[in-house]
Amino acid sequence: MSTLWQTFCSLFAAHSELRQIIGVTLRMACTSTLIGCTLGITLGILVGITEFRGKRAILRITSTLMSLPPVLVGVIVFFILSRSGPLGQFRLLYSVTAMVISQVMLITPAAMNLAATAAGERMGQVHETMAGIGLNRKKQIWYMLYECRKQLSVILFLGFGRAISEVGAAQLVGGNIQYKTRVMTTAIVLETNKGNFDLALALGIILLLIALVVNVIAGRLQKGNT
Repeated sequence: MSTLWQTFCSLFAAHSELRQIIGVTLRMACTSTLIGCTLGITLGILVGITEFRGKRAILRITSTLMSLPPVLVGVIVFFILSRSGPLGQFRLLYSVTAMVISQVMLITPAAMNLAATAAGERMGQVHETMAGIGLNRKKQIWYMLYECRKQLSVILFLGFGRAISEVGAAQLVGGNIQYKTRVMTTAIVLETNKGNFDLALALGIILLLIALVVNVIAGRLQKGNT
C-alpha cells in the first residue's frame, strides 16, 4: 500500500498532464453542477409549491429523465453542436463548454425532480405560515429554499458526483483531446487501453477519493435531516 501511495505521489508531482486533467475535470464538474442545480432546484421548488394541471406529468417526466443514458445525451448534444447542427456556427463541439452542456442536461432533470419532491413534502407543513405572512411567489421560493436547505445540499453533492464520474457524454462531445478536454474518466479509459496503468491508477485513486468525500458529506447531510 505504501508503494502504491509513493507511486501516486511521484506521478502527481512530476506529471504535468495529470494535474491538468484534474483541473479540467474539476472545472467542468463544478460549472455543470452550479448551472444544472441552479436551474433544476429553482424549477423544482416552483413546481413543488404550486398546484396546477399537469404537475404530476412533469414529475413523471423528470423522474424518467433521471435515468437518461449519458451516451444518448452525448449524441443529442453532438448533433446540436456539430457543423450541420442548429448551433454548429458557434463551434462549441470538442470543448469544455460542450461537455458542460451535456452534464447540465443530465443534472437538471434529477435536481428538478428531487427539489420538487422535497418542496412538495415541506409545503404541507409551512403552507399556513407562508399564507399568514402574505409572501408573494418570489419570496415563497426563497423561503422554501431555506426550509429545504439540507435536502438541496444533498442534491448539489449528488449532481457533482454525477458530473465528475460520467464518461459517455464527455467522450462524445469533448473528444478526449489532450490538454484541452481530457478529464479523469476519459483519461482512465485511454491510459488503460494504452497499457499505461500507473497514470490510469493514479487518476482512478483521485476520482475515488473525490467521490468518497462527496458521498460522505451528502450522507451526513441527509442523516442530519432525518
